[in-house]
Amino acid sequence: MAGTDDLGGNEKMASRVAYVLLWFPEPSQTFILDEINTLRQQGLDLEVYTLYGPRPPGRLTGLAPCLAPVFHLGSAALGVVLRDLGSLRRRWGPQAGPFLKRVLVRRWRSLETAGEAVWAGLAGVHLARRFVEAHIDHIHAPWADGPATAAWVASGLSGIPFSFAAHAHDIYPPDGALTEKLAAAVGMRTISEANRGYLASMVPAEAGKIIKIPIGIPLGSTEKPPPPRPAVPPYRLLALGRLVAKKGFSVLIEACRLLSARGFEFHLTLAGDGPQRAQLSRLIRKLGLEDRVDLVGFVPHREVPRLLCDSDLFIMPSVITPSGDRDGIPAVILEALAHEVPVVATEVSGIPEVIRPAVTGWLVPPADPEALARAVAEACANPSEARRRALAGRDLVAREFDSAKNYSRLKALFEKLIG
Repeated sequence: MAGTDDLGGNEKMASRVAYVLLWFPEPSQTFILDEINTLRQQGLDLEVYTLYGPRPPGRLTGLAPCLAPVFHLGSAALGVVLRDLGSLRRRWGPQAGPFLKRVLVRRWRSLETAGEAVWAGLAGVHLARRFVEAHIDHIHAPWADGPATAAWVASGLSGIPFSFAAHAHDIYPPDGALTEKLAAAVGMRTISEANRGYLASMVPAEAGKIIKIPIGIPLGSTEKPPPPRPAVPPYRLLALGRLVAKKGFSVLIEACRLLSARGFEFHLTLAGDGPQRAQLSRLIRKLGLEDRVDLVGFVPHREVPRLLCDSDLFIMPSVITPSGDRDGIPAVILEALAHEVPVVATEVSGIPEVIRPAVTGWLVPPADPEALARAVAEACANPSEARRRALAGRDLVAREFDSAKNYSRLKALFEKLIG
């Protein structure tokens, strides 16, 4: 269904890659910003297209600037999207309409997913034209849900190959089109061995397309943490993330109640914002933990190193929600270890690939406040062991999660797929 219009005869330059996202930049996805900036620094000609409009400037406080050009759609682009939809058959041929219908008319996993997919599909029609005009050689969606749907449509119409990545909420559970997107893509990146196995079992015939390339953190810009101060009561605990169900912060607060009842001296800083903030605040008051737990709200990313360096222990109490949603490998775990902070986390998705029991931290079952409380108390009571595990974790992050190394592999994958 390659285009029939003459879109100009400009000579082809170096290979160009288009990234398709819902929002960008996004404060809860700083690893995507680092991925894009690192690829640009390594010489990849990359442009970013978002299906939704720009975030308010205040929401982006503390984020590094993006080195790639960013083009936003959203409601401002509705008119041009509808015009491109109106010329669907003329531009792309008689099979374009049935293809778009096959993409969009299906049983999506939820009403919200369906709405996102419909807009993604319509935006994909518009992006197909833009990508041809911009001489894009490869389309990549860093998420397997709406962005990958838009990339699939744009690729199917234009003939430009596409790939996509899978993390957590975008594949657990599948959105209703995941297997077809994997069949249509020329490659798929996943961030963990847990995800690779899950996806390969879902579509065995496409398993050869699935490449594990973990996320990275920019270790070269990480300042050497100050010497650790002695861990003494009251122990300084830190948890950080979006205040959503899959983070398991209500379980952590219940674990804090158990620790308090046992006379364990601590203070927890819970940083982040999200839809569960009011609920968590009520739970803290209900359990009488106002003097023990501070719900400090959103913290700009540039402030995270300070929080980590001021902490004795980082806690990531992730759970699997009834819908199947879960974390992948939270980047903040990697940042904690890079700053030599001991970590207690739960056995969810790819987290055990980083937090290895008795080696790089403490790992407990999800949704188990008793086990979480025991692990926190053990880690704080054994500072030399906590230090040993934190240093081992730092070394693991340096080996396996360095931005420069991992995104160099991703750049090589794009170049191979472009051929």
